[in-house]
Amino acid sequence: MTTATVLVVDDDRANLDSVSRIFQREGLSTLSASNGTEALDLLRKPEVSVMVTDLMMPGMDGQELLKAARTIRPDVEVVLMTAYATVETAVAAMKDGAYDFITKPLKRHALVKAVQKALEKQALVAENKSLKAKLAEIGASGGKAMVGQSPAFRAMMDTLRQAAPSTATILLMGESGTGKELAARALHEHSPRSKGPFIAVNCAALPESILEAELFGVERGAYTGAVARREGRFERASGGTLFLDEVGEMPLSAQVKLLRVLQEGEIERLGGTQTVKVDVRLVAATNKDLQKEVSEGRFREDLYYRLNVVEIRVPALASRREDIPLLADSFLRRFAAKNGKTLRGFSEEALRILENYAWPGNVRELEHAVERAVVLARGEVLEASDLPESVRKGPLGSAGQLVIPIGTPMEEIERRVIHETLRHTKGDKTLAARLLGIAARTIYRKLEREASGAPSDREPEGPDTPEPSSTPD
Repeated sequence: MTTATVLVVDDDRANLDSVSRIFQREGLSTLSASNGTEALDLLRKPEVSVMVTDLMMPGMDGQELLKAARTIRPDVEVVLMTAYATVETAVAAMKDGAYDFITKPLKRHALVKAVQKALEKQALVAENKSLKAKLAEIGASGGKAMVGQSPAFRAMMDTLRQAAPSTATILLMGESGTGKELAARALHEHSPRSKGPFIAVNCAALPESILEAELFGVERGAYTGAVARREGRFERASGGTLFLDEVGEMPLSAQVKLLRVLQEGEIERLGGTQTVKVDVRLVAATNKDLQKEVSEGRFREDLYYRLNVVEIRVPALASRREDIPLLADSFLRRFAAKNGKTLRGFSEEALRILENYAWPGNVRELEHAVERAVVLARGEVLEASDLPESVRKGPLGSAGQLVIPIGTPMEEIERRVIHETLRHTKGDKTLAARLLGIAARTIYRKLEREASGAPSDREPEGPDTPEPSSTPD
């Protein structure tokens, strides 16, 4: 078998040791737990590939542990063991996501085969994801593509593909560094305009006077130095797509002219009097809250609604952490080829650091970190020491990350954590309670109090009062 780690769970110590030895003889690493709570703690270790657990255990039984495992580590395959096998329990286990079901007394061959098949399935899934990422990258212009398989990424791509064939204006929303320009290029490539030009303009990078000239063009003599007529980006993008990045930074004077283009389909060059018809599909992007900008008078409301015909959210890397290995591998291959290096991949420690880092700079930060590591790598494998110190020692994130600002009241923190955990367990309060390490009745009580609007049972903490003096005045 391939080197991997199997987590064995059984309340029977003799059986626990026996099963662990079977896997160790096959060259596998093992971790062992005598109950479900211990198993959940060990399951969070990234090296665990397969969990083999007894079905009948006191406290949290194998069925409950299976549900919890599928919630916190959906990539780990689970094999159940039981001496009380029935068709009903087997069907229930498979419905809950178990890979296989082994009956006691255990047969060594059947146990080894089940785990071997589970590991093969994992390898195939990983290979499939990698191949999809490579195919997507091959088909992208300039060797760059949006890469991912996470639910958040797939949801965005589904909306993008559905909107691409239309003529509607698209507004891409998302944090800086999430890949909004790549999303705009994907919209262009999936549209009927794919054979036309794709022209990008960063509205934040150009001063007001230059921005208008770049967008709408200039007539000869419009200003000192304008010695010839010059086409703007709208004319150059005719028959294709114009991408306005950081549109929230556009000055109000340019916003008025942009609104006219969207309403009339025509432009007027600086210094000119004639209108020019343009055939352009507009895609805009911003990391600002445009509704807030509108309310504060910095962005025109009529333009906002013209731009926001279809809004697509480009997810932050923190909400698609499953894609980090795919993205990192894609960047590694691109930068290795660019720098003439032969690299086979990342060490386990380097990949663990990449997966656990919070990535406040999103995909752009990950790309720069991998490029730096490729340049400095001395061997054929990227080591943790090749990564930037800011990544190695920076803030940690998690697959189920929940960001809570400093100063949030404890009652609100509890509420958010409970609701987020319930969302991941699909409303299963018992499972949520197990993951949070509290009693299920605590969750029920807090939800009931929240629904009724009753005050918190947490005692209010008033200002400190000084202790009365023990000595008379």
